[in-house]
Amino acid sequence: MKRYAIYGAGSLGTVLGAYITKNGGKIDLINRNRAHVDALNKNGATITGTVNFNVPVKAILPDMMEGTYDVILLMTKQLFNKEVVTFLKDYLSHDGVIVTLQNGLPEPLIAEIVGEKRTMGCTVEWGATLKEPGVCELTSSVDSLYFHMGKMKGITDKQYIMVKELLELMCPVHLEDNLIGARWSKLLINATFSGLGTVIGGTFGDVANNKESKEVAIRCMKEVIDVGRAAGATFAPVQGKDITLLFYYKTAIKRKLATMLIPIAMKKHAQIEPSMLQDIKKGKPCEIEAINGVVCEWGKRYGISTPINDRIVEIIKKEQSGELSYKYDNIKLFEDLIK
Repeated sequence: MKRYAIYGAGSLGTVLGAYITKNGGKIDLINRNRAHVDALNKNGATITGTVNFNVPVKAILPDMMEGTYDVILLMTKQLFNKEVVTFLKDYLSHDGVIVTLQNGLPEPLIAEIVGEKRTMGCTVEWGATLKEPGVCELTSSVDSLYFHMGKMKGITDKQYIMVKELLELMCPVHLEDNLIGARWSKLLINATFSGLGTVIGGTFGDVANNKESKEVAIRCMKEVIDVGRAAGATFAPVQGKDITLLFYYKTAIKRKLATMLIPIAMKKHAQIEPSMLQDIKKGKPCEIEAINGVVCEWGKRYGISTPINDRIVEIIKKEQSGELSYKYDNIKLFEDLIK
């Protein structure tokens, strides 16, 4: 019998694990938060928000892991990927795969540790929030739930189908031949709406529906597209839409038109609270370096200026250290960059 696990079953992982279990699958939910694990085992996974259900699940702590898994869905923050993936390597079956559902561009490092033949990448097209131990809120509309999945060289059709069928117990999975392009498209969304949402202490909708934040958001998008293109990436469509066609601009008129589209594009995801903001609220380090920090790093590599993303990183680091609070007034800190 195949064995499956979600490593890092926080908000997103718990929702995914609950759906898989609800629809007939068996999967271990692994998390370091003992209170969350205990609540899941005692009361089941309770999913609220755009859906409402409860399902019994199996949850364990990392030190309770035994045997090997055919699929490990990796949903931790990237901060400690080297240590985490090195630890997981011993729990991966001979032809098993680690599927990273993380933000940023995590595949190369994972492949260095476990090999390209055991590495797959998947972008998550929905959001969730951990409300309390054992209880998670799905914050995206049910009709907007998707995965886009790709694979490293050497991944077999058998491995791909196994993972696809597992994820489809929750929602549709689209084969992504252009995995790097899909990663950059997801990075564009996260850098813009998770980054600025954390800056202002609000949701994706708060960024998308306020005049000042929209003006910063459209400039953030342009920076990500400029950097991605310089790196050789072709941005993949998001839910069938060409985001570069919609949001890239070279003139002030196109910028205004693109800005007007932002609330429409984010309507189904308006309630998402950025995971970075959730971490800061809990006093945890957030993964700013794996999101906006990646844009800044690659921008320097290719000679592309990224002042908006640089400022987002600067502000969020100050929020994380307690030097600055997360509030909407922080949007004023970009005024010198958008004049």
